[in-house]
Amino acid sequence: MSFDPASNSKSLQFSSTSGARVLESPTENGNDPGKKRKRTNVPPDSGRNLSLDSIPMGLPMSDPTAWATAMNNLGMAPMGMTGQPLLPDFDPALGMMTGIPPINPMMPGLGIVPPPIPPDMPAVKEIIHCKSCTLFPPNPHLPPPATRERPPGCKTVFVGGLPENGTEQIIMEVFEQCGEVIAIRKSKKNFCHIRFAEEFMVDKALYLSGYRIRLGSSTDKKDTGRLHVDFAQARDDLYEWECKQRMLAREERHRRRLEEERFRPPSPPPVVHYSDHECSIIAEKLKDDTKFSEAVQTLLTWIERGEVNRRTANNFYSMIQSANSHIRRLVNEKAAHEKEMEEAKEKFKLALSGILVQFEQIVAVYHSASKQKAWDHFTKAQRKNISVWCKQAEEIRNIHNDELMGIRREEEMEMSDEEIEDPSEMKETEESALVSQVEALKEENDSLRWQLDAYRNEVELLKQEHGKASRDEDTTKEQQLKLLQQALQGMQQHLLKVQDEYKKREAELEKVREDKLKIETLLETLKEQQSIADEEDKERDAIDGQGNESSMSRVCACSQEKEGPVEKTLNNSPVKSEREALLVGIISTFLHVHPFGASIEYICSYLQRLDSKICTTEVEVLMTRLQTTFKQELSGVGASLEKKWKFCGFDGLKTT
Repeated sequence: MSFDPASNSKSLQFSSTSGARVLESPTENGNDPGKKRKRTNVPPDSGRNLSLDSIPMGLPMSDPTAWATAMNNLGMAPMGMTGQPLLPDFDPALGMMTGIPPINPMMPGLGIVPPPIPPDMPAVKEIIHCKSCTLFPPNPHLPPPATRERPPGCKTVFVGGLPENGTEQIIMEVFEQCGEVIAIRKSKKNFCHIRFAEEFMVDKALYLSGYRIRLGSSTDKKDTGRLHVDFAQARDDLYEWECKQRMLAREERHRRRLEEERFRPPSPPPVVHYSDHECSIIAEKLKDDTKFSEAVQTLLTWIERGEVNRRTANNFYSMIQSANSHIRRLVNEKAAHEKEMEEAKEKFKLALSGILVQFEQIVAVYHSASKQKAWDHFTKAQRKNISVWCKQAEEIRNIHNDELMGIRREEEMEMSDEEIEDPSEMKETEESALVSQVEALKEENDSLRWQLDAYRNEVELLKQEHGKASRDEDTTKEQQLKLLQQALQGMQQHLLKVQDEYKKREAELEKVREDKLKIETLLETLKEQQSIADEEDKERDAIDGQGNESSMSRVCACSQEKEGPVEKTLNNSPVKSEREALLVGIISTFLHVHPFGASIEYICSYLQRLDSKICTTEVEVLMTRLQTTFKQELSGVGASLEKKWKFCGFDGLKTT
């Protein structure tokens, strides 16, 4: 039926032309064994007729692109403007069977179909009105409903979320819009399984997943539900799919067999049966040089078949005689080819000898360039290239020379074999052998003469170079002596400088030793003074306990009079330098701010911001020496045991 979206705003209503159906409602788990599934016999042509006349859909067409968008997203065949399929009677399996590729409506040549919709554009779903119920589309902003992996050859869907009061007639009314329904299995738990006639109908049924269904105008909970459509695995679908795959495999094997037979080389034509007429034809062909091979094959077949008898013996003898006459022709052809081969060999030998001469000249150039007279003027890269080229040229020359010598040896071996094998023909071939030997000797003489000339040139060059080398050696020796004298002078100057530096270092060492002796004497005097002061303090403490203050004041006076010695006495105190005193002050202020204590790593990280050279061992040794100022406490048990340092300087002042 025709359809015009501009003039018709009603929903599409297609009448079903399928055959009778059988509806059944066994439970999902098969609790009722008495009820068996019934199945209708689907006509064989119904699986191939994919026209939309048997696919009634009830979708409104207020937006002309809504239905095309949904079908494009589901991978269905698009429709033209008349609502009919583009290829109503086309069988998709026909292309696989006949080898013709299937026609795709989306091909560039077919301009009927609108351009494909981008995948990012969501499908527009609208309200679907049925006779007994209404389907409301889901929220377009929600994600699409999840589905399981599609089983092979799936024609069955699982439908969940049905209303409690939903019947098989309502389910049929909703899902027969997607295509021909073969069977429905409804359960008591608000779900069912629906089997369609074709696989593409399952995609149309999945389009309804997420729709809210309402029976009539009732808002009762039992009359509403949200549909969830998913793929279902059925043994019948799998069986039909396997049968289809086996059929396709058979067709593929048949197609391959046809291809192999097409590309197989043709068998030779059959040999005709013997007759007097055919015998005369073959006899004429045997006399022709171009048709001789074909005629000989026919003659051989006739003889093997047993066509020779007393009546036909003369005919066969004449044919064999004509075949024998070709022997002389073949021998002459062989001799001509051998002569051509010999001429080619001679040309090759001459060309190879000329090439060898040029190689000798090139190698001589490399050798002369590598001599001392010219070699010193080349750069490193040029010398390297010349040496590489020389090696390559020598290798190629040796290969060619071996090849030429091998050819000559083969010729000598062939000549000796001919002398041994054919003593009767020695007289005939003696002159030609002598001529070839003379030519070979001439070539060898020429090559030896060229080699001798090359050696003579090399000897002369070596003599000249030797004479020049003796002269050049004197000049090179003088230059080397001058260079050695300059090097010795430089070494002497360097030694003098080193000796001066050594003397300066010795003077500095003597000064350091004298300073060290003075410091040691001062330390001894200070120790003596300290021991004397300690003895006086002990005597005063024994006489009167109150004399301590006066003795301390005297010691302080002495320390003011002699600042240098008293500073040395401070070395016995826990703080041995001004740097350590500064560290003690900084650590005490830091720990005063942290009354609960801090770990040694925390303290060192703070100190290293001020001076990166401070190490943890130095700080820890200093704090252990000052036990009256810092104390270490352990907190925690087992793995959480921590060592923390605390400032206790104020407690030390109170105790003293």
